[in-house]
Amino acid sequence: MKILSTLACFVACLFLLSLPSGASEIPESIWAGAKKRPAGGLPDGSYAVFNPGSKDAVAAWYGTPTRRYRHAILGDDIEAGSLHVALRDGRMFEVHLPESEVFEDRTPRITDLDGDGRFEVITIRSFANAGGSVAIYGLRGGRLVELASTKPIGRANRWLNIAGIADYAGRGKPQIAYVETPHIGGTLYFVEWRGKALVPIASIAGFSNHRIGAREQNLSADVDFNADGRPDIAVPSNDRRTLRIVAIEDGQAKELHHVRFPAAVKSRRSSGNGCVDMRLTNGGTGRLCREN
Repeated sequence: MKILSTLACFVACLFLLSLPSGASEIPESIWAGAKKRPAGGLPDGSYAVFNPGSKDAVAAWYGTPTRRYRHAILGDDIEAGSLHVALRDGRMFEVHLPESEVFEDRTPRITDLDGDGRFEVITIRSFANAGGSVAIYGLRGGRLVELASTKPIGRANRWLNIAGIADYAGRGKPQIAYVETPHIGGTLYFVEWRGKALVPIASIAGFSNHRIGAREQNLSADVDFNADGRPDIAVPSNDRRTLRIVAIEDGQAKELHHVRFPAAVKSRRSSGNGCVDMRLTNGGTGRLCREN
């Protein structure tokens, strides 16, 4: 009887170990799209959720807070050493970066970049000796792996900030728009995922979508400004006092319109119907709308 009891315990323990881990670690409200700081995550981070409310929902967040990079561009010197992904059925996946790298970001982004029905996670990853890059991750063979990335900027403490993810070029799949070095003469790049690379397809200079030391990263907005059925992007100028609308036309990034504000852009307020509203540092609101 003792042998049978021991065997039963052994089988039960194996069964428990085989259950999907972490299902109870994600608050139920997160799956509906609520904003909350992940347990063990960044002090100023939150969950990103793809397909909220669906049985196929996916959550992603940054973990393993670390001070090994000490750039403090987002308000403190705590960055992330790991990326975590949870599926609605309870399965959990994670990637841990080497000591020479961090995720210099607050919340990852999740979308289907290639239209194959599978999600990708878009991150900002920084190298100790080479600065920032855009890196995308996805599930392959039951593991969370890197799928593609841009080349890092090339110097330590050089950062980039993602501005948007949409089909700006009208090619039937999204491009990633980001501002490289938004604090020292930023350039707006559009990159497209091809194979194992994120390939630049267009760029235009003179932008900033972040203020040094601020936690707010959402200073841009997608809007169909020229009413051609595909999104354009609104991004502040280098001094953040002019909101510029950029489109990709004939393979080139082109400014369609701009509006000067009485103060610098602080955060995005809303966008839609050809208009973009931004909160300003003086407490007011700046608006840019297309001419009908």
